[in-house]
Amino acid sequence: MTFFRFFWGLLLSFCLVVSTTQAQQVAASDAHTASIHADGTLWTWGDNTYGQLGHGTFTNQSTPTQVGAAGNWQAVAVGDGFTVAVRTDGTLWAWGRNDSGQRGTDDGTYSQTIPVQIGTDTWQSITAGADHAVALRSDGTLWGWGRNDQGQVGVESTTRPLAAPRQIGTATTWRSVAAGGAHTLALRTDGTLWSWGANAEGQVGLGTTGSPYWEPAQVGTATTWQRIAAGGQHSLAVRTDGTLWSWGRNAAGELGTGNTLRQTTPQQVGSATTWQQVSAGQQHSVALRTDGTLWSWGDNTYGQLGDGTTTPRRQPGQVSNATGWNAVAAGADYTVAVQNNGGFWAWGDNSYGQLGNNAGLQLTPVLVAPPSLWRHVTTGVAHTVAIRSDGTLWSWGSNEQGQLGDGTTRGHDTPVQISAATWQSLSAGNTTTLAIRSDGTLWAWGSNDQGELGTGRGAGALVPVQVGTATTWQQVSAGNHHVAAIRTDGTLWTWGSNNQGQLGTAGSTDSPVTQVGTATTWRSVAAGQRHTLALRTDGTLWAWGDNSSAQLGDGTRTSQPQPVSIGTTTTWRSIAAGGEHSLAVRTDGTLWTWGSNSWGQLGNPTWGTQATPRQLGTVTTWQEVSAAGYVSAALRGDGSLWTWGLNEWGQLGNGTTQTQYTPVQVATGASWRELAIGRDFMLAIRTDDQLWAWGLNRSGQLAQPIANPSPVNVPTGGVTLSSRAGRRPGPWQLAPNPARDQVQVLGLPLGKVALQVFDTQGRLLRTATTAHLSLTGLRPGLYFVRTATAVATHTLRLVVE
Repeated sequence: MTFFRFFWGLLLSFCLVVSTTQAQQVAASDAHTASIHADGTLWTWGDNTYGQLGHGTFTNQSTPTQVGAAGNWQAVAVGDGFTVAVRTDGTLWAWGRNDSGQRGTDDGTYSQTIPVQIGTDTWQSITAGADHAVALRSDGTLWGWGRNDQGQVGVESTTRPLAAPRQIGTATTWRSVAAGGAHTLALRTDGTLWSWGANAEGQVGLGTTGSPYWEPAQVGTATTWQRIAAGGQHSLAVRTDGTLWSWGRNAAGELGTGNTLRQTTPQQVGSATTWQQVSAGQQHSVALRTDGTLWSWGDNTYGQLGDGTTTPRRQPGQVSNATGWNAVAAGADYTVAVQNNGGFWAWGDNSYGQLGNNAGLQLTPVLVAPPSLWRHVTTGVAHTVAIRSDGTLWSWGSNEQGQLGDGTTRGHDTPVQISAATWQSLSAGNTTTLAIRSDGTLWAWGSNDQGELGTGRGAGALVPVQVGTATTWQQVSAGNHHVAAIRTDGTLWTWGSNNQGQLGTAGSTDSPVTQVGTATTWRSVAAGQRHTLALRTDGTLWAWGDNSSAQLGDGTRTSQPQPVSIGTTTTWRSIAAGGEHSLAVRTDGTLWTWGSNSWGQLGNPTWGTQATPRQLGTVTTWQEVSAAGYVSAALRGDGSLWTWGLNEWGQLGNGTTQTQYTPVQVATGASWRELAIGRDFMLAIRTDDQLWAWGLNRSGQLAQPIANPSPVNVPTGGVTLSSRAGRRPGPWQLAPNPARDQVQVLGLPLGKVALQVFDTQGRLLRTATTAHLSLTGLRPGLYFVRTATAVATHTLRLVVE
């Protein structure tokens, strides 16, 4: 008999009191995985051919990556190339593939890379089959959509795909539902079991094989069914007495009955009465018992049983000796499970990264990579540097001046660890980076053309070098080519370029580290393009440097080589210096802007240049501000993030490239705590310590293969010091470039390589596992070649003629 491979998604919901980085719900399909955490955030990883990960791209992810910024997801299910989910407000969302209407909409798009709401009804739960979905509404009615050639939707009137939810029968007592490859199971509140759809292997459990069932039919007369699971062509169920039952295809022993005979009606599996949860994969099954043990059986070609072998098993066998398992979900040829302590484990096939651990096939359970947590972030013209919660320092993006600090001048589009020290704070200029360690020492690296490293003009540094010998540095801020820093004794120090008096030392000559005046009451400082702002402990605001656009706020356009007091207000709380404008927040939560307004960076379209601080709007909950170039951003007390100004590359993060002349919120519902603005891009950290990026990405500064005008979660992982040690290949390049028939990646280190070719829309077009890549069939134009080795990952630009 010919066996048609089906793909499906299964949702397992469960409750745990664990940290926000641990999964609460998990769903597995053929090649991608999804989970919902305790804080309501949604995470996906694995295959992304159709945008089913929901990140706004078509790039596969081998580690968990957050979907958008929403924190109100309630249920999720994954099918073959698509994902459906329900939020706590009862709204239904879908994304990914839609050739059979599986997204519940006929919007004319084949692929969708971000969640899109389906209708306005109130939904309770969702399940996904290979190409269909079935959902339960809060009123107890059951609805289905998508492919229906085998009756899997449960609507007899048509065999054509249904592109919108259609009610299944008239019953209002449905309790739960499970979708398999092309069949569906459902339970009613009276404990009865119903099934419909494909029945080639007897998987509907009605005593027959062959023709599909187009509408729900009751399975037997039992009224004690409690849990159900639908696999490729087999079904599982648990009764209230704890017994386990199975039926359908059994070629690989997936029924657990000790043989390979298919069953057309439910048959009890063994005599145990302690079964609690079940999940069915393509040809394997997994289940939990009440004692917290995990069991598996069936096909084991890819190690999906987790027993360390690839030998199939016809009866349930325990997965390791561990207990405390809380939930499990079977994908096509892999399995994911969660323990009571929040540990998230996966094993089996990992061809598309669906195990979430950035590794290959796994024959035994391995931990899914936890999300990276970030403490601080800063940006230069085209590079990013950030500190993780463990105090380690990481960088990525452009590196032509050594500003990444990894000892090379090669750029990176994934985070690379810099030194083994513990870092406290940081700031980046154009192509220079500075950071303070936990011991109070200050370090710098990158360009030194204007003396940015604090040693006077000279050669730059490819690795961090200490600035002087002081161990009392408290804060540092880097402008384009000058630096300002405060020590714990309240003194202020500056160095670097001084052509506009931005150092505040009464001259215009570049200088090494020099104290600004004799005051010991400086509290914070912000270095802009060629001007500097600072606050004293008495709440007064001071400014100096370039004033050609009135960015100092003293009512003139005269540059100042020394600090001048701005007005008489003593309630300034935070400050930010941009290219030719400035921002500040007062202790009453009001926001004030001044300087140039050429691109709306002051936040009011009716204003021209403002020579003194002017209040923006009437909101009194502003907390922090940031500015760079012609862009402004600010955080409110409720954690909301607002941006305005130039938006040519989507750097405002609102999903468009339209310049904004008033503040616009980024990712409604998200809670942010820190932000950093680059020349044409932005990064921000949420209150859950996750890092997000958006805007221009020519140098990999977003840690993604393509640009994006909406926030994209910076992936977990990166290149650690241990993986870099002694393994520094020469610069990678494509040759020839432009190319016509074939291209080769030169300079690769020894070992395995994986190539991915993307178009300018981020769509994955082809892959290769050698340094040689065929271009046959690619149209002339610009492409991106993502090249990954054990040492690093780079994205190279390719022109096809």
